[in-house]
Amino acid sequence: MLSLFSFSGMNLDTGSLNIPYADKITHFIFYLTFAFVGCLSLRERTTGNLGLHKTLIIVLFFAILYGILIEVLQYTITTDRMAEWGDVLANTLGAFAGIGLIRWVFSKKNPLKWKF
Repeated sequence: MLSLFSFSGMNLDTGSLNIPYADKITHFIFYLTFAFVGCLSLRERTTGNLGLHKTLIIVLFFAILYGILIEVLQYTITTDRMAEWGDVLANTLGAFAGIGLIRWVFSKKNPLKWKF
């Protein structure tokens, strides 16, 4: 829930490091990781009985929903945080990339023995 935490008043000096779109890159990487780890976690939680397609759909749905919910909450309940459509887009693209990575990594010789 750090997405709703106010960092105003804190001296967060980043020096002369200026990376264009660092915020969007961070959102993308976070949601890629969210989707990847979410798929693995859901698979373990269901002991592999939930098919790959259903797992991917469920995790993708919740990742996108969570990303939108956080942006809405930033807009409605915080005074110094901004909701941005660019963040929602970066979150969504990251979630799709995480799902794609799961499909790519486990489509090799040794898949996770998911039921298809």
